[in-house]
Amino acid sequence: MPLRYSLPVLVFVSGAATLAAELTGARLLAPWFGASNLVWANVIGLTLIYLSLGYWLGGKAADRYPNPRVLGGVVIVAAVTVAALPLALTPVFSAAQSAFADLSAGAFVASFVGTMLMFLVPITLLGTVSPWAIRLSVTNVETAGSVAGRLYAISTVGSILGTFLPVLVLIPALGTRRTLILVAAVLALAAVPLLGARALVAPAALAALLALPVGVIKQEPGERTLFEAESPYQYVQVTEKPGGERILRLNEGWALHSVLPAGRGALTGGYWDAFLTLPLLAGGGDARIAILGNAGGTTARSLRLTWPGGRVDGVEIDPMVTEAGNRYLDMAGSNLTTHEADARFWLAGERGPFDAIVVDAYRQPYIPFHLSTVEFFQEVRDRLAPGGVVAINVGTPPDQTEVVDRIASTMSSVFPAVLTARYGEFNSVVLGFRDPDDAARARERLATATGDVAQAARILSSRLTPVEPGGEVFTDDHAPVEQMTDGAILDYLNEGAPGA
Repeated sequence: MPLRYSLPVLVFVSGAATLAAELTGARLLAPWFGASNLVWANVIGLTLIYLSLGYWLGGKAADRYPNPRVLGGVVIVAAVTVAALPLALTPVFSAAQSAFADLSAGAFVASFVGTMLMFLVPITLLGTVSPWAIRLSVTNVETAGSVAGRLYAISTVGSILGTFLPVLVLIPALGTRRTLILVAAVLALAAVPLLGARALVAPAALAALLALPVGVIKQEPGERTLFEAESPYQYVQVTEKPGGERILRLNEGWALHSVLPAGRGALTGGYWDAFLTLPLLAGGGDARIAILGNAGGTTARSLRLTWPGGRVDGVEIDPMVTEAGNRYLDMAGSNLTTHEADARFWLAGERGPFDAIVVDAYRQPYIPFHLSTVEFFQEVRDRLAPGGVVAINVGTPPDQTEVVDRIASTMSSVFPAVLTARYGEFNSVVLGFRDPDDAARARERLATATGDVAQAARILSSRLTPVEPGGEVFTDDHAPVEQMTDGAILDYLNEGAPGA
């Protein structure tokens, strides 16, 4: 194939491969270090550093070796390293997670090291392609500008494809590891016209790796993996402990998103139990409740067991999580209707009225900012019955209550009465009442609880604290939830670091 055709194809594919490696590589990191802003800052920042290094090295190498075969060889090496990422880095990530688990800012440092090792060779080599291709394509200095502009435009179009195709199509269909291997095989194939037919052995060998069994991505010590999948949103895993308890984990698994108790009873021992008291606080046993962030259905299932006359609408954005809940966590029931949608978008429709609304939506470790603002809580209030109550779970490290306080202040600007309770070491429950008299009678109503609900009611009642009106609030225009959460996590890690 003449260079005027083969080089643009190579530039297009390398641009697609660069973004595909970045986005898919971030998915490799998620089961180990999560997908927080800190981790994404590492991924994006180091990718840009290595691309810059590649541009510089590519320009120097192109002047020294203006030979398409040398460029083709570099691309083959880049393809092999891309394919090696999912095969070689699991032990590296595991070691990094263990080595930095007890250090200050552990996730940030560990993900930085993992990303540095992961992207150093492939992204740097892919960065050399565009300047090298420009050097080989320019035959007349008078057209150098147009040649450079055309090839960089082609590379950018490839990058656009590499942004959307893996996330929307390949990862859900093939998984992260096979997606990277497929990207590597296509990249190697694009280098063949520069090297000759004998080089076909490289893409053929890489494509053969697609037939290898991928196995379990991550095995929790002492637990049996029942379900593992990668959705367009996250890594999803359900495990079972030796005693029979089942756990839903998303991404790195530092937070438990749903639990099925070993005895299959209603109580979990976690913050989910606090929501069993909502029918007492508003509506009675036949209450209609919406759960925004249904996950694997722990709250919905417990409500079914303790309040069989109630009705629950569970809203979960990720259908893979709903599938896991139905198959492994006893979520499905006649009183539960599930909806696959963004919580706020769903709530904006003609919904309700609800006696209670639970807000428990997380993209760990963050509450989505648009579910913590004045405008959102106004929508919640408008979907509640006159005696309705909203309850939001706010996860924060111990003694790091800034996010809880800000959300409580935001709710108090919308609801006439707001109560908070630190229900567990890492979880607070904030309650907003449409009727202030209901808040005043909260402890009285909790005292009437029987059965499994009585235990949760006693814990919640003993920890309820009224929120005074005033204070700063979150708005759709300004809600720095991620920044505040990152700061709380880093402060907690610093306080717990050896020698701190």
